Amino acid sequence: MPKTLEVVCTRDDCDLDMVELHYRYSMPDGTGAEAFSCPYCGESDGLEELDA
Repeated sequence: MPKTLEVVCTRDDCDLDMVELHYRYSMPDGTGAEAFSCPYCGESDGLEELDA
């Protein structure tokens, strides 16, 4: 199975609860929430990975 990453946007002005990112096997190891932007508010400084 390809990797998944569950993230939440912690910005006070964003209403995104949680998003699950699915990505290909070719994604570099160590890729985390800091590599993405929130699909709702568009900011990247509030994304945090949820612990599994």
